[in-house]
Amino acid sequence: MSFREEVDTMGTVMTPEDAYYGAQTQRAVENFSISGLKFGPSFISALGMIKKHAARVNLELGLLDKERAEAIVASAGEVVAGKLNDQFVVDVFQTGSGTSTNMNANEVIAGRANEILTGKRGGKSPVHPNDHVNMGQSTNDVFPSALHIAALTSIKGKLIPALEKLEEALERKATQFSDIRKIGRTHLQDAVPITLGQEFSGYARQIALGIDRISKVEKSLVELALGGTAVGTGMNARPEFAPRVIALIAKETDLPFREAENHFEAQSAQDAAVEVAAAVKTVAVSLIKIASDIRLLASGPRCAIGEISIPSLQPGSSIMPGKVNPVIPEMVMQAAAQIIGNDATITYGGQGGYLELNTMLPVIAYNLLQSIDLLAGAADGLAEKCVRGIVADRERCLAYIEKSLALCTPLVPIIGYEAAAALAKEAYETGKTVREVAREQRILPQSELDRILDEAIHSKP
Repeated sequence: MSFREEVDTMGTVMTPEDAYYGAQTQRAVENFSISGLKFGPSFISALGMIKKHAARVNLELGLLDKERAEAIVASAGEVVAGKLNDQFVVDVFQTGSGTSTNMNANEVIAGRANEILTGKRGGKSPVHPNDHVNMGQSTNDVFPSALHIAALTSIKGKLIPALEKLEEALERKATQFSDIRKIGRTHLQDAVPITLGQEFSGYARQIALGIDRISKVEKSLVELALGGTAVGTGMNARPEFAPRVIALIAKETDLPFREAENHFEAQSAQDAAVEVAAAVKTVAVSLIKIASDIRLLASGPRCAIGEISIPSLQPGSSIMPGKVNPVIPEMVMQAAAQIIGNDATITYGGQGGYLELNTMLPVIAYNLLQSIDLLAGAADGLAEKCVRGIVADRERCLAYIEKSLALCTPLVPIIGYEAAAALAKEAYETGKTVREVAREQRILPQSELDRILDEAIHSKP
């Protein structure tokens, strides 16, 4: 690999010849390469969007000449489009403000702009990463703004559509299974009959409420810290700079972003991120419940519950031929576990607001955006590769009701709780059904007994 010299305020650094970034990024690579984790496309795109529109506004304000501004806009546009993602090389675990990642963006955009203008990539002339690309900004207002932009665009563009797909799939199954009676279960023990459709309607409602919870965080994410610069006072930024940049971002994303009502709150705290993480975690817990239930209901296929079957996607064992596992529900449950862990990290990170700045921004941003992506992928996969292909075993569902000891429950209003309990005990000890024992004991005329029990088994909700 060949290298070139790049210079910053601390001296000379050898940087890869083909890199667009410069000395500060290279120092960060050498200092922080502990995990291999890097920021994803949504966050990089949000950074590029801020830089692109900042250059446009600085041109309009007469602070940046046309040649430099147009080169920055073009270069930043490539960042937004994901064309330079491989140039974002700084580890997530870095300085707590995210300065290294902000400078990674500034240097990449400047380096590409210089290539556009001179044919030579990198360097600080004619476009300087700090003086021109970062003009009117600070890491301390750019980084939290990029987080809000990336989070809300991902929620609107990926997460909510995925949850809506899952809700629709569950609603369709609720309708399809509305006349299939089955045994209900509480404490994993037999309970009174319900329909399979009622069971699935509960899942669908969980997702509908989850969509509502996620949608409510928009009001917190639309506020952007941009304009506060270093500590919230807006030093070195024109008062009109941030509102005009944010208006352009709102237009490009078609989302109602606006300047933070209070810059000191927006930069010293990350309560919005904590709120969003909690909402995402809540829906992840819902997915665990749904995926776990589906796995239990499909257990078997011959020696467990087996009231439903789910799509067979791949061999399930390296030693047992013919075994097929519930891989999609298990994938969902693992993704949800990661989201719950991410929420704990974000909660701890939210406590990292010391005086005028939160200094755990990178780990908050990485975990929150990962959680949003994971939840979207899990919901989409559960809908597409599992729920839509679920098939019910009607006969098995009915057979379980007939064998259930809970079938003594509809007899309670007629013969009383104690007598019904004795009936259930006798059925359990003899291995007979409640109907068989009740007939033998002649607790009711057979026609009345059959009417009550058949009504409990077959009546529609």
